[in-house]
Amino acid sequence: MERDRVYLPENTAYPTVPDQLATLPSLFAILESSFDGIFITNGHAIPLWVNHSYEVISGLTARDVLGVPMAELVRRGTISNSATLQALKIGRSFTTNQSFTTGKQAVVTSTPIYDHNDQVCLVVTNVRDISELVTLQDTLDQQNRLAARYQQEIEVIRGQLLGSSQMVAEDPATLNLLRIVGRAAQLDTAILIQGETGAGKERIASYIHQSSPRARKNFIRVNCGAIPESLAESELFGYERGAFTGANREGKAGLFEVANEGTIFLDEVGELSLATQTKLLRVLQEKELTRVGGSKPISVDVRVIAATNRDLQKCVTEGTFREDLFYRLSVFPVWVPPLRERKGDIPKLARSVIDELNHSYEHKKTITPAAEALLLQYPWPGNVRELRNVMERAFIISDGEQIQPQDLAILDGGHNTPQGFTPMEQVAPQEGGAALTGEPLQVQVDRFEAGLMAQAMAKAPSLRAAARLVQMDPATFLRRKKKFQDQGLLPPD
Repeated sequence: MERDRVYLPENTAYPTVPDQLATLPSLFAILESSFDGIFITNGHAIPLWVNHSYEVISGLTARDVLGVPMAELVRRGTISNSATLQALKIGRSFTTNQSFTTGKQAVVTSTPIYDHNDQVCLVVTNVRDISELVTLQDTLDQQNRLAARYQQEIEVIRGQLLGSSQMVAEDPATLNLLRIVGRAAQLDTAILIQGETGAGKERIASYIHQSSPRARKNFIRVNCGAIPESLAESELFGYERGAFTGANREGKAGLFEVANEGTIFLDEVGELSLATQTKLLRVLQEKELTRVGGSKPISVDVRVIAATNRDLQKCVTEGTFREDLFYRLSVFPVWVPPLRERKGDIPKLARSVIDELNHSYEHKKTITPAAEALLLQYPWPGNVRELRNVMERAFIISDGEQIQPQDLAILDGGHNTPQGFTPMEQVAPQEGGAALTGEPLQVQVDRFEAGLMAQAMAKAPSLRAAARLVQMDPATFLRRKKKFQDQGLLPPD
């Protein structure tokens, strides 16, 4: 609010140097009683007097400031800026924040006082301590940042709960693999898990985390092949506010920050761009990252486990994967055998899927020995992922409480068509159109789409490649996959 000019009464003598204030004992006593700091200068910005509250608030003494021009106090850094000089410049009251060499902060208001000739003869500055308010604001901001980070952690973990089924290990090859990775789990070394698509690399990563000293901390899964290249850096390393159009105005912590003190699992790491690989290498080497749009390095303590179904050494030769990053990630390389090389796991894996579905849908289905024997004869090119798909389909179409060999939609004779499955283009048209099942059209369309996506994932080495098989954008493919998993049309990861 603009205030009127303040004038001295006519014929009133006013002080022009500090010593003259001693002749005004009544005024001196009134000003000393104020809890706010009072700072008085003459019309030339020379300090004349300060009360004791000013000394307490600023951490300065009267000797530090009296007689020293305000411009000189600013030049020395005694005060950060001068409201007095601004008030003299504009001819009216001026308010600003001020900090002192002591680290304290205040809000100051300087008001010029005029004589009968309309000349500024004094400037009186009110100084209010806001150091505690600033500290409280900083604490509140920090708590808000922590709350936002914790909320993000909850959201990420909610969508990435550790595997719903136990690790299955019956075959000697699998038992030997777990013995080896169990030793590596106790150290913080980077681990590179390699194997065919659907072989269970994510299960091994989860087992390593659960067996490590970091087991009580976060386990963050990242499918590098499902993140659009343009968003990979901001998702992994976070971004500051205003980093790009559409960014959260408060900025966002990346998945590496969310995984701090825990483990981050980078699935399909070979899909990362060279620019993102460079930043990942820095995190591995320096244990710190810089958010997109930021300049301040952030320290992170994260155990990195990477996985791929690609030949990374070949990628290095082709120039699509950094050689130095390859050596950083492959300190402890692990090969997960395909399911056809550990057939001892197949019966228990099949039963674990049935148990899971029995629990979800309140059934008591079992698999017959003849059906198990058929499972053992099949080569499983899609590995564990394909096995889960086949068992879930058998669970749905089987009559009664037993799953028979004829319920298993296993690829027949090496062809691409499951037994009992007829391609859409070979379906004979029904009289009056397609056969009616009594189900809504969208339900039938979703079921058909989920089936095609399941076949694509069984054949393709990555989600991105599976999306290409059905001519779908990778981000859309991932979104539809999650939707169908939630609807029970696709098995969980």
